[in-house]
Amino acid sequence: MSRREYPDRPWVGIGVVAFRGDAVLLVRRGKPPRLGAWSLPGGAQRLGERAEEAARRELREETGIEVGPLRLLAVVDGITRDECDAIRFHYTIIDYLARWRSGEARPGGDVTEVAWAAPGDLPRYALTEATLRVIAEARHRLADCPGV
Repeated sequence: MSRREYPDRPWVGIGVVAFRGDAVLLVRRGKPPRLGAWSLPGGAQRLGERAEEAARRELREETGIEVGPLRLLAVVDGITRDECDAIRFHYTIIDYLARWRSGEARPGGDVTEVAWAAPGDLPRYALTEATLRVIAEARHRLADCPGV
């Protein structure tokens, strides 16, 4: 079985940029990689699981919410190196865009906190540049296609 830490291949990760109004759902990670950091909800795709199924499962497990239709948004490589420059984690993350449909956001799975963050509040979450770019792209798509 392939390991997630110091892997022999990239892992497929699935993320969801979920909006309720203009607020985006963020989670605080409870496990490595990025333990304690804020990010988008998501996780590893399981063998035999379709990407959209993985997105909905991870969102339910980590936050307890349901979303409407999923739209493919971005693909991002999350690579973390150790102090010797070896690859400690490598995820190819498929991000989907969606709007909140139901459920009260609450932490679950490997998440310790959840937050609906308004645009002006994003700096206080110390998100990575890649996460900020994905959220900005999501807002742009929502502006172009308000029915998403």
